[in-house]
Amino acid sequence: MGHDVLLTPFFEKQLRILKNKDKMLFERLIKKLKEIRQNPNHYKPLKNILKGKRRAHINPFVIIFEIKENIVIFHYVKHHDKAY
Repeated sequence: MGHDVLLTPFFEKQLRILKNKDKMLFERLIKKLKEIRQNPNHYKPLKNILKGKRRAHINPFVIIFEIKENIVIFHYVKHHDKAY
């Protein structure tokens, strides 16, 4: 079944841009979002200013999300060099 999902407006905008620029990466991203939805606790918790959030990699990008009760909130996807 999985958790409910909430996409921030910024994340939705990034998805639209990515869909037009790189279809293959977009499809990999959608697959990863489904995996995260099924088991969000599997992914590494972050520290410091990103405490409370988690990360998932789709090389060379990182998805930053958090879990609130039964909802996975996706914040952004960025190149690894710029994500932190």
